Amino acid sequence: QVRLMESGGGLVQAGGSLRLSCAASGFSFSTYRMSWVRQRPGSDLAWVGDIDSGGSNSYYADSVSGRFTISRDNAKNTLYLQMTSLKPEDTALYFCARGEAREIAGPGTQVTVSS
Repeated sequence: QVRLMESGGGLVQAGGSLRLSCAASGFSFSTYRMSWVRQRPGSDLAWVGDIDSGGSNSYYADSVSGRFTISRDNAKNTLYLQMTSLKPEDTALYFCARGEAREIAGPGTQVTVSS
């Protein structure tokens, strides 16, 4: 059974930083491209960025490029999202997602950025 458990969200002031984690289980984590996606209030899911299976290459949405960094530890089956210079518009529920289909299998973690 595929499980993705996000953590690390919270309330932070604009300009602050947070590090999200995603613990994966039930599949061969090291063989999958992984993504972060987010859902702002009243909006659809939006892609934030992704990283290849080996962790060598990562790609980002324009809205977060230069501020967010995705990494992974395949030995720990864990995906990370380091967020810096946070803005109120980064307020969202953040999910990690598996593979090219960006399968979501967790509850997400809430990030709230106050102005």
